[in-house]
Amino acid sequence: MRNGLYLGGVQLPFVSSLRVYLPRETYTPEQFNYLQGRLDAGQNAVTVDAQELADSLGRVSRTSANPLPTPAADRVRVFQASEGSALLYAPNQVVARSISATTELLSGPMAQLAKLVVPDAEWDRHLERMETAPVPGATVQTRTSTWGIPFSWFTLVHANDRMEVVEANGRILTVRIQVPLPLAVERAGRTLKMLAEMAPDLDLFEELDDLHGWLDAFSDDGVVELDYGPVANRVHPDDSPSDVHDGLQCLADGDLTGAAAAYRRLARRWMPIRQLARAN
Repeated sequence: MRNGLYLGGVQLPFVSSLRVYLPRETYTPEQFNYLQGRLDAGQNAVTVDAQELADSLGRVSRTSANPLPTPAADRVRVFQASEGSALLYAPNQVVARSISATTELLSGPMAQLAKLVVPDAEWDRHLERMETAPVPGATVQTRTSTWGIPFSWFTLVHANDRMEVVEANGRILTVRIQVPLPLAVERAGRTLKMLAEMAPDLDLFEELDDLHGWLDAFSDDGVVELDYGPVANRVHPDDSPSDVHDGLQCLADGDLTGAAAAYRRLARRWMPIRQLARAN
């Protein structure tokens, strides 16, 4: 962290996000009032990133046994495609996402370890507090990935889509690519149809099926944003979207050699980053 900006320290995981921005009309009056209350004067996407990191570091450094966030950690991003266009909103819904993730963790194979981090008593108290907390949106609008970006996300974007490259002190803080929601849904659906015919056994098919269903539940007036996060400093300029599309086209054409070559390019780029998750 320097001057409020996270410059990608090696001791912290790289977190990338896929988020959906929605217009004001999507929210109930109560939900939108909540969103407005979470907006800070003069905020921008980078300051929200810094706030979220500070919130996260604050939670893991608590002296209490409960690292789960409270509504005070809810942040809201605002996106405007061009001057005069409508404002779109993306609450990070960190409370809702943490509850969902913790519930899954406590019911999975790591439950015993998870209860050491979040004891049953703390978990029950947290759920009681959240029962009366405001809900900033009916559906979770953000998905995150650590130590790399799922290849299914790259099916949503192309090289000529709207892109923002955020730099500071000679480093790339993040790269953000925005796509109109209907276009992202159409791209995912087209790829999903091809995979269903050509390679339904691929893990990518299952990932994309889930992703397509998630995106298809939102308003057509929304925008999808692929936010690389600090990993952008290691991969930008990134040819991953092109490699994914080339590989899928080769697969559709029956060119298995070309598909394998595209996968090898992706693996060479992303395997070293994913291996950092296990590095000392």
